[in-house]
Amino acid sequence: MLDLPVVTVKPKREKKPSWLRVKLPIGEDFKRVRKLVDEYSLNTICQSGNCPNMGECWGAGTATFMILGDVCTRSCSFCAVKTGRPPEYDEDEPRRVAEAIRLMQVKHAVITSVNRDELKDRGAEIWYQTVVQVKEQSPTTTIETLIPDVKANWTALNRMIEGGQEVISHNMETVPRLYRKVRPQAKYDRSLEQIQRTKDKGKRTKSGFMVGLGETQEEVLQTLQDLHKHGCDVVTIGQYLRPTQMHLAVDEYIHPDIFAYYKEEGLKMGIDYVESGPLVRSSYHAERHL
Repeated sequence: MLDLPVVTVKPKREKKPSWLRVKLPIGEDFKRVRKLVDEYSLNTICQSGNCPNMGECWGAGTATFMILGDVCTRSCSFCAVKTGRPPEYDEDEPRRVAEAIRLMQVKHAVITSVNRDELKDRGAEIWYQTVVQVKEQSPTTTIETLIPDVKANWTALNRMIEGGQEVISHNMETVPRLYRKVRPQAKYDRSLEQIQRTKDKGKRTKSGFMVGLGETQEEVLQTLQDLHKHGCDVVTIGQYLRPTQMHLAVDEYIHPDIFAYYKEEGLKMGIDYVESGPLVRSSYHAERHL
């Protein structure tokens, strides 16, 4: 394991260490993106997920769009997205997302969604139409889709990934031992199978997970190894940050040197690209993951 003179920081009244400070979102580009998001009644995981990088990304004219509404059928204990019974989805949403991406002149778009377990196709047709319409309106824009757990509905998965996107991501979120606490309605092995099936279709695959939830270094390295064995090309690793007092508490703040160690080990295993750092999130620097 890592043999460096560094220490992790145990939270004290949720006080964050210096390496987790972020700049407030400001600037004309940030305001322009926010105006377009509001004007087209779009959801972004940047807002719903309380992403610490929203200022940086929106200031650069990029955003991660969240389709199929803003209410999730899952109740993961780490996530700030609303949970409950979603309303009917908007069939016009693919057009509005595509038009907003065109107006924003996005070079690389990231699209994600809530889980829609109540839908027979898990929302796959809206996924497909969104990617197709973005490509039609912005032919030079590359796309990453961060898709949810389809609960082994492999027909739905195939429809979600055949629209022509360049990168397809599905997040593991944590190590297997912590699944019941962190991601109770998901299964570690099923998510690995979803990534493997995506890779078997010839796609560039990506996944991400959080640290600071009580996992060990050995468990992190095993998760990296599992992802590599199941055909994952890109991995992101970031610090878990508690969205509200109703969510899981942070077990520890991981030192940047340990993130650097995880990146080095992942690359040694043969993973093509590893983005690892305290403020890293799934779509952070996504344009580099092509």
